[in-house]
Amino acid sequence: MPRKIRLGILGGGGDSLIGVLHRVAAHMFDSYEIVGAVFSPVHEESLAFARQIDLPTDRIYPDFDTLVAEEMKLPESERMEVCAVLTPNFLHFPMAKKLLEHGFHVICEKPMTTTYEEAKILEDAQRSAGTVFAVTHTYTGYPMVRQMREMIRAGELGRIHKVDAQYYQGWINPIIHDKEKRSSVWRLDPKKAGISSCMGDIGVHAFNMVEYTTGLKIRSLLCDFNYLYDDNQMDVDGTVLVRLDKHVKGVIRASQVATGEENGLAISIYGEKGGLRWEQERPNFLYRLSDSGPLQVYKPGHAYNSPLSLDGTKLPPGHPEGIFDAMGNIYRGVARAIRGEAYNDGEFPTITDGVRGLDFIEATVASHKGGNIWVDLD
Repeated sequence: MPRKIRLGILGGGGDSLIGVLHRVAAHMFDSYEIVGAVFSPVHEESLAFARQIDLPTDRIYPDFDTLVAEEMKLPESERMEVCAVLTPNFLHFPMAKKLLEHGFHVICEKPMTTTYEEAKILEDAQRSAGTVFAVTHTYTGYPMVRQMREMIRAGELGRIHKVDAQYYQGWINPIIHDKEKRSSVWRLDPKKAGISSCMGDIGVHAFNMVEYTTGLKIRSLLCDFNYLYDDNQMDVDGTVLVRLDKHVKGVIRASQVATGEENGLAISIYGEKGGLRWEQERPNFLYRLSDSGPLQVYKPGHAYNSPLSLDGTKLPPGHPEGIFDAMGNIYRGVARAIRGEAYNDGEFPTITDGVRGLDFIEATVASHKGGNIWVDLD
């Protein structure tokens, strides 16, 4: 078995959902060993958390700059090889850039940066470094999303006509109506989250899913936001009309105030030969629609699925797999890339996907602020 890849973690301490998601994913295929971290800006909290998860504390650093400086003193055979950036959005760019400049591979939460300009700078830095850079659009790791992608690539839907993606949540609803609360949440603070809340946090996932599954690029969009309160600078709901190619159009709908909704990411793709539909809250079912036959349901683990889908399936048919497994598949693909092994280009989103995401986010804001006008993406 290949040796384990030495992994460092930035952020994700305490009761962070993202933190445990990444740690479990890293251990899933026995490909990584967590060797150090800065879990929190408070060093004592980082140390306490490391002890809580039974991680040696000799490489739990007081801050990010110290981590880089101390790791670079170690022999190459001992220092971290890859770092996972799980911090609030505004820290992604400076951390990722410095990591790349020092030769580390990077696994970064989305959005990759807070501005498109930063994303392009990061892309140049990654190109110069020649290291692996993954953006954790986690939902691309689901086996049936990968099956959807491979079926479309194989031409099973024929020419694509229409795309429809939505991501509905309700978690901000109890917060947004309280002035004090909405002023204290970092995702509603543009200094920490960037220029968008809803599209920057979840709408960008729906955008990525459209491009990942269809293989097409969104070329232009028209967006309408809802802020709910005049003193709130950040979108909490939005609808985006999109144009991909000349006769391929669609809609991306995202909301953080869809009362009662949990994690309602769903995508439907329609073509001349049929349609495909997938829903994140029921991830083991991929629905194939047809004008001339009955509804078909594809499920993970069966031999009729594509090699990419089967590679991301860990259990026999009928055993549910979920978000941890999806993230684990992304980490597995990154490990293959770091080791120089062959891998499918659908195994993990790259820095290019991160740049596209920031282009999308800024275009939605520009469209809304411009009076709901069409805006081109690069």
